[in-house]
Amino acid sequence: MRLLIIEDYRPLQKSLAKGLREAGFAVDITGNGEEGLWYAMGNDYDVIILDLMLPGIGGLKILKQLRAKGRQSHVLILTAKDTLEDRITGLDLGADDYLVKPFAFEELLARVRALVRRSYQEKSPLIQIKDLRIDLTTQRVWRGREELHLTPREYALLEYLAMRAGQTVSRAEIWEHLYEFNSLASSNVVDVYIGYLRRKIERPGKPALIRTVRGRGYILGAQP
Repeated sequence: MRLLIIEDYRPLQKSLAKGLREAGFAVDITGNGEEGLWYAMGNDYDVIILDLMLPGIGGLKILKQLRAKGRQSHVLILTAKDTLEDRITGLDLGADDYLVKPFAFEELLARVRALVRRSYQEKSPLIQIKDLRIDLTTQRVWRGREELHLTPREYALLEYLAMRAGQTVSRAEIWEHLYEFNSLASSNVVDVYIGYLRRKIERPGKPALIRTVRGRGYILGAQP
């Protein structure tokens, strides 16, 4: 899934981006409030990690403008401001979660994953489609009793399709959620990775789980 980090403290910004990318997320980063608002308005992020004390435009103003414009990305406020009043203000303005610095990265990661599941109305960390099982927490995948070994990009693609199981997902939507703003990937990379994923999850004699909808995109789910 695709995240935006708006955090001006460079060491924290870099460590968060590194950890979240290693966890399989596509991550855009900025340390400026105005640029952060521009990113958030122009892209469909699954989660925005937002500091409050920013140069340019403060985090609360960014949050207020996002909600005023109807942007529905989940927002996790990340700040050193830890008073009850600060938390209430952030949540009342439309934040979905609030984490005070200093924090453990593992807790932030768990909160981000929970927000991603909430985005797709998926409360359980386990998804099952026929005999395909996906553990969103450990990022492990099985077809029947066989565990499948996917690359981080293949897993990210499968997870996104699984979050929207039974729905047609366009190539543009896949690109928007799995690739960073400055990605140099070629235009056919989505089709290439769909092919890689099919070779790993499909089995002879079993229903195909990834279906192509000509001219529209892909569906994860067995033939009706």
